[in-house]
Amino acid sequence: MFATGNSIFSPEDITVLRHALDEWCLERRIDIKSAEAQFAATAALGLFQSGYNTPEKLLAALREHRGI
Repeated sequence: MFATGNSIFSPEDITVLRHALDEWCLERRIDIKSAEAQFAATAALGLFQSGYNTPEKLLAALREHRGI
C-alpha cells in the first residue's frame, strides 16, 4: 500500500494511476521525470480520488484538465 495525506492506495490503484500518467506523458512527449509530469501526477491523484478510477476515465480527465 502507498499512502499520501490521509489516503491509502492499493497496488491496483497505483497501476491505474501510472498507466494513465504514462499515456498522458507519451501523448505530450513529456519526460515522466519532469516537473510537468510531477504536476500532472498530483492532478491525477486528485482526479482518482474524485472517482476517475479506471485508466480510461483518468486519462480522459487528464486530457481535459485545464491546469496541466
